[in-house]
Amino acid sequence: MEIIKMTTTIATITSVAIAAVITTAGATVMNRSHNSTTPANLPREATAAAQLPESTAKQSSARTYMKPSDSELKKKLTKLQYEVTQHEGTETPFHNEYWDNHQDGIYVDVVSGEPLFSSLNKFESGTGWPSFTRPLEPENVRTRTDRKLFIARNEVRSAHGDSHLGHLFKDGPAPTGLRYCMNSASMRFIPVDRLEAQGYGKYLALFGKTAKMKAGK
Repeated sequence: MEIIKMTTTIATITSVAIAAVITTAGATVMNRSHNSTTPANLPREATAAAQLPESTAKQSSARTYMKPSDSELKKKLTKLQYEVTQHEGTETPFHNEYWDNHQDGIYVDVVSGEPLFSSLNKFESGTGWPSFTRPLEPENVRTRTDRKLFIARNEVRSAHGDSHLGHLFKDGPAPTGLRYCMNSASMRFIPVDRLEAQGYGKYLALFGKTAKMKAGK
């Protein structure tokens, strides 16, 4: 009887140990599966930056962008640029620099130089302002609620320069359904053949170019 009891006890302990091992292994596999990143898990509003090679995308955050002092801004910017970026002004539709621009390149903050949008995501909205479906670098663009017209709107500002850029609306085309309605005065356009010369060579890959491309060629 004692032998039978000991055998039963050993069998029970062994079963519990095996169950614990199986449970731990299963939890590990589940955690690995849950933490894995696949294209299916990416947000719908994937940005143009996600199209960059991995090594290039990592470089996008290496450069530091800062907002100059107010006195410097008054010297650097035109009256319209200062009014729009610093006092939430709005330029005239159809009478601004980039509403009808069809060149390939990127748009950067006129204040800080941080990359904001790409021509690859620009579309004709019919509003008279340059419009985009998504930002080039999402970390450089932020939104906040604007109630200046007595209705809640999503104001778009640059993250580092804190420039007023425009507003975000949910009436854009696929695939995002978004319309980033921007002021030309808040941005500076850099065409593809000037990207490398002006320090934005990492974005050449978006346009099927290489970093060896020289300005004017």
